[in-house]
Amino acid sequence: MKYSRLGSSGLNVSRVCLGSMTWGIQNTQAQADQQIEYALSQGVNFIDTAEMYPVPPNQHTQGDTERILGNWISRNPQKREDIILASKITGPGISYIRKGNGIDGKSIVQSVDASLKRLQTDYIDLYQLHWPNRTSPHFGRHLPNKVRFSDVDPEYEINSMLEILMALDECIKAGKIRHCGLSDDTTWGIHQYLKLAETHSLPKMVSIQNEFNLLHSKDWPYLIEHCCHEDIAFLPWSPLSGGMLSGKYLDGKRPAGSRWTYEQRMGLFRDTPNSEQAIRGYIKVAEKHNITPCQLALMWCDNVDGITSTIIGATTMAQLEENIAAFKLPYSETLARDINQVLKQHIATF
Repeated sequence: MKYSRLGSSGLNVSRVCLGSMTWGIQNTQAQADQQIEYALSQGVNFIDTAEMYPVPPNQHTQGDTERILGNWISRNPQKREDIILASKITGPGISYIRKGNGIDGKSIVQSVDASLKRLQTDYIDLYQLHWPNRTSPHFGRHLPNKVRFSDVDPEYEINSMLEILMALDECIKAGKIRHCGLSDDTTWGIHQYLKLAETHSLPKMVSIQNEFNLLHSKDWPYLIEHCCHEDIAFLPWSPLSGGMLSGKYLDGKRPAGSRWTYEQRMGLFRDTPNSEQAIRGYIKVAEKHNITPCQLALMWCDNVDGITSTIIGATTMAQLEENIAAFKLPYSETLARDINQVLKQHIATF
């Protein structure tokens, strides 16, 4: 396993981050335990979760993923220091979490305490904002005018960010979290948090996790360039585009137990004719190079300049083994060229 520095945090994280959002609905405690143990045996030291998980979210299972991870930690306390543990506070819009309200200073402190209790640990290594209070151009909202930036009150948003940073600083000083980061945010969001941190001597955001994959590469080059030069780790989530890049959903197929057999909070916005066409192209490339479509997608992601650690998820051990193995395979110039031939035709697919 290879490792990279997590932005300016000084922490070294594996190039593979074990995602956990299936634990509690698609995966049981025993299955999650098996995933954790296997990932650790392969050198993975980075695990990502969130107070909202499992996905698809609902009020009856909210927090169960952290509880499942906490149960494992309670039975393996000697391994806690071997793990870089990341979690996230939910943004606005979930009615049963803080009545759907946005993130503020009070909610930061309360959510950190609640996550620590569920995780059965004294500290969280990386605490992230799951999405910003303002509407951001993610989850299929990246086409021009899907979000009206001119309608945003920047002064209001910046004051909100300052309050959030002050609360994160309080949690860091109390030893509850070590570092803080962003998720589903933008270059402007990163820039404002950096300015506030410098001006007010507050913690610097060390990372951002955004959706990034062969069907959705919009963060290249501008946001990733910003991360590189400001020493912020870029952590792609959904590197398989919700499982689409495996090819298992082509022609309307819905394999039993797969994610798309569950109700989707945002709908199947990734499921477009252009996406299907791109996936077929990548499958041909994978066949040519004798790798699986999933491995192709993960190898590409890992080899994009500026990527720190790719967040993977799996519902079966066979999937997890296949995905982790991808990070050990050689990425040749010929493979990169063949992938780019397809990518150039399908820069935006949904």
